[in-house]
Amino acid sequence: MIQAGITNVKKILATALIVAFATVMTGCGTNFGTTEDGKQKYRWKFTVTAGANSTWYTAAQLFGEELDKQSNGRMKLQIFTGERLSAGEPVAGVEQLMDGAKDFSYNSPIIYAGINPKFGAVVMPFRFTSVEEGHEALQGSGGEAYRKLLAENGVELLGFGESGMRQVTNSKRPIKTPADMKGLKLRIPGFGLYTDFYRTVGANPTTMPFSEVFTAIQQGAIDGQENPVDVIYSADLQAVQPYLSIWNYSYDPLILGMNKDLYESLSDEDKQIVRTAAQKANTFQINENRKQESIKLQEMEESGIQAYEMTDDEVEQFRASLAPLYDKYRDIYGDELSKEFIPEGEK
Repeated sequence: MIQAGITNVKKILATALIVAFATVMTGCGTNFGTTEDGKQKYRWKFTVTAGANSTWYTAAQLFGEELDKQSNGRMKLQIFTGERLSAGEPVAGVEQLMDGAKDFSYNSPIIYAGINPKFGAVVMPFRFTSVEEGHEALQGSGGEAYRKLLAENGVELLGFGESGMRQVTNSKRPIKTPADMKGLKLRIPGFGLYTDFYRTVGANPTTMPFSEVFTAIQQGAIDGQENPVDVIYSADLQAVQPYLSIWNYSYDPLILGMNKDLYESLSDEDKQIVRTAAQKANTFQINENRKQESIKLQEMEESGIQAYEMTDDEVEQFRASLAPLYDKYRDIYGDELSKEFIPEGEK
């Protein structure tokens, strides 16, 4: 009797382990039965790094609505803000997507670069001068290079959204030349390319969780930070940073990614539903992000921040010192990515 009981317990534990493993391998949002005509039903999970007031989140909502509509209710999407499925850690969240522990995400290539530095190619300083130029580059061979790189890492590319051009704020002085950067302690993402760039132009870059930036500025632990206007505004940094320099130094798109094994498991019909919904979501997110940026910038200026837009000649003073940086990252990126994302004349 005792032996039989032990055997049954072992069988139950083994079954539980198999179910748990299968859940991990197929993603947090697994299938949940079929319709009367035999079509698969799905429950999927989608994470974004930003909060519920962001265009990232509203675009994810639109994506879910389109999935539900086009699949006649077979595809359900649950959205999590602030990388809640990975305890607020964006890089860990991307690893979950790659491993199949979740299904979809919006993430910057900067976050992917925490796993493989090649993903940071598109944000190379001064490669693009506008969001339109950066977006266009990702619609052709540049985007195809990313599709291949993502596939090699277990992610199906469903197109690009847009965080925007990254700017710099500080509490010391207007930034117009590299000399104005000297000695400024600026918070940056934990990203080797940005660390190298800011050291090259004379700043003192440091990393910390973005949630700590506002308080760190208040307490004088750091002098400033860099981010797109949307992020600066959403974090209310204009309340503690009197100077904003608009130099459009780095184009930051968003990758709408899906676990590749999950994507490949879908029928052709369901793959098309996912792709159509993703295209609508990305188009909406980009348009909304661009429209809101000018509104938020105006509100920031009205609240007292001094926004200075650098001239082409001033930007060139920063760019002129970057030849060694471009050479270093050409070796890291390889020929295909370097051809697309190392600035012209510096290949």
